[in-house]
Amino acid sequence: MTDDANDATPLDATGGGEGMIPGLPEPLSSAARFALERKARDVLVMDLREISSATDFFLLATGNSDIQVRAIADHVLEQLRLEGHRPNHVEGLQGGRWVLLDFVDYVIHVFHPAARDFYQLERLWGDAMIQRFGDDEPPRETGKADDSDDG
Repeated sequence: MTDDANDATPLDATGGGEGMIPGLPEPLSSAARFALERKARDVLVMDLREISSATDFFLLATGNSDIQVRAIADHVLEQLRLEGHRPNHVEGLQGGRWVLLDFVDYVIHVFHPAARDFYQLERLWGDAMIQRFGDDEPPRETGKADDSDDG
């Protein structure tokens, strides 16, 4: 395995202060790239290190249908396994509404749009710094995952 992914990834990343989350594990950058290879939308990483003891990072991605959600999750899982990264736990792969790939230090969530809207992880973890991946993401005005004032 080469370290080419660190050298130049064709991803546009914005958010998280200067646009990059410091200390982002390479498997997360790879997972974002793999999700985009299957046309995932709204791909982002949330840095939870300062606000949660459960895991360090979430990667969120959205597919347009149950079939695409499964295809994205399968591709990410397969490619990360080829790089030597195996999940501790996988949920939802058969259903295709919300697939969770738990690698302990980071958790990858692949959502159907309705499930992502319903669970609103960006709002729930609104204090997290974010880094967005892909061309379809407009830059955020701040590095926070959610700027709303919800009390």
